[in-house]
Amino acid sequence: MKAINFFATLCFLLSTFHFAQAQKPVNDIVKEWERAKAYTKEYLDTMPEPGYALKPTPEMRSFAEQMLHLTDANYGIISAVTGEKSPIGMGESEKVTDKSKANVSMLVIAGYDFVINSIKKMTPAQLKENIKLFGRFELTKEAAIAKCFEHQTHHRGQTTVYIRLAGAKPPAEKLF
Repeated sequence: MKAINFFATLCFLLSTFHFAQAQKPVNDIVKEWERAKAYTKEYLDTMPEPGYALKPTPEMRSFAEQMLHLTDANYGIISAVTGEKSPIGMGESEKVTDKSKANVSMLVIAGYDFVINSIKKMTPAQLKENIKLFGRFELTKEAAIAKCFEHQTHHRGQTTVYIRLAGAKPPAEKLF
């Protein structure tokens, strides 16, 4: 009886370990998005309220518009990749009229939550599936998620200059 219990316990532990290892790529991606969310929140918190309307030049997006633009892409790309229905239509975040610090921060963080929760539902096999993003870019779902990550990083990085122009000090780099 002890041998059977030992064998059953060993099988359970091995299957649990195997499942955890199989989920590792998904968990690693989620961890990176959680870091990006925390880092972006630091940017949102650092920018003084008047800086949300700041445009370095008239033809550029304001700080708020940059953050809302990255949020729209987060929703659109991740919705296309995961099949999760986005709670907003493409481009809707950028059209909001309330571009206050509180509202923009809430919308941006909600966008990151959508990304993180959607990716958590994926399997490693789904990451390897092919997708035609925007009807023209053929890549794996994992690569599409990486492109989305690159996009949000790019636009958050642009806002470093906005924060300095507003007289504040940008958050320190958050690579890990």
